[in-house]
Amino acid sequence: MRFEPAARLEGHLAVPGDKSISHRSLLIGAVSDGETHVRGWGRSGDTESTLGAVRALGAEVDELGPDELVVHGVGLRGLRSTEIECNNAGTLARLIVGLLAFQDGTFTLTGDESLSARPMERVAEPLRRMGAQIETTDGHLPLTVTGAKLEAIDYELPVASAQIKSAILLAGLAANGRTTVVEPAPTRDHTELMLRAAGARVTVRPSSVTVEPVERLDLREVDVPGDFSSAAPFIVAATLIPESRITIHDVNLNPRRTGLLAVLERMGGRVGILTRRTVAGEQLGDIEIRSAELTATTIRSEEVPLLVDELPLFGLLAAHARGESWVYGAAELRLKETDRIEAVVDALRAIGARAKAHDEGFSVTGVPARPRGGKVDSRGDHRIAMLGAVAGLASREGVEVRDAESVGVSFPGFYDLLAQIAQRPSDLG
Repeated sequence: MRFEPAARLEGHLAVPGDKSISHRSLLIGAVSDGETHVRGWGRSGDTESTLGAVRALGAEVDELGPDELVVHGVGLRGLRSTEIECNNAGTLARLIVGLLAFQDGTFTLTGDESLSARPMERVAEPLRRMGAQIETTDGHLPLTVTGAKLEAIDYELPVASAQIKSAILLAGLAANGRTTVVEPAPTRDHTELMLRAAGARVTVRPSSVTVEPVERLDLREVDVPGDFSSAAPFIVAATLIPESRITIHDVNLNPRRTGLLAVLERMGGRVGILTRRTVAGEQLGDIEIRSAELTATTIRSEEVPLLVDELPLFGLLAAHARGESWVYGAAELRLKETDRIEAVVDALRAIGARAKAHDEGFSVTGVPARPRGGKVDSRGDHRIAMLGAVAGLASREGVEVRDAESVGVSFPGFYDLLAQIAQRPSDLG
């Protein structure tokens, strides 16, 4: 798919519901008592996999509309034995293991080629310490879980990971005693917030989270705000393309998700937050973005968890900024849908930017002008495909993106929405 240069971006838009919250609404709703009404659910390839999984496990789900669901929970220990096809959904594959670890049955998880190459022992190992019976395939999917009686643990995460943390906390719901997870750096806290909303006792300290066992959960309602990671390509595009001004409405502004905004601010970006509010513990608001000239910056390891999904787009920001930008402590990028360090650097070089890969990050020497353009291979990774699309709009000659359809994993309507706000030179007379 080819993306031609845009003269500017302007208009108002809304992005689909937050993918992380959408996954959790189904998983926690499925083990709750009674009905959970989910509004604003973000429909994508990944969340459809979670929808299929909870149905296979015995929880009925009514679809009242494209983004409105009712989950009929089966209770904390009511999931039935089955095989679960996770496809490309890493959040599903890791979080659900925590719930399956204490069920009465045996469960097998499978995934596509990309997901089957991603590590699963980092989740299996702490759950085994709790008493879970888990077998991986050389540390990967397929994975088999046989439910067991669990004991609480205190566990220090070797890497900052909201997925590992969440799997342990979910297992802790049925463990004997209090389960505590210690984090090396703050990560997404959607699981903690939703468990509290469902009636669980969750204690959050500066570097740890503790959950106590429960007899039942009662989630009832989830209002899903717009996904910040889906808003990020538009934020970056409007920053880079001169004379742009857009407003993105009802976006999740959870501070553990919005590290990109802090980075943009110190680079000289022009971003404003309007009508900030809190719904069920999650912050949200409208984001107004105007084009700006940027200066280089450095992202340190402690910041990485706060914008890990946006680091490919940061590479594009850095290519347009004056000076040399660096990313440190981002080795986790090599374990995503593809090796995102190499994929980002290759994509930036393909459009004429100067970038270099390092063991745990990358560096970019920027030029405050539109890059030439060229051909970007997404490698089947939705984040790289989005980078290529935005790069095309911000280039001089356009960008051809290979495997552009991979965006369907997280944002099926991305290209249509991007086209709606892009003003072409011919549109301006």
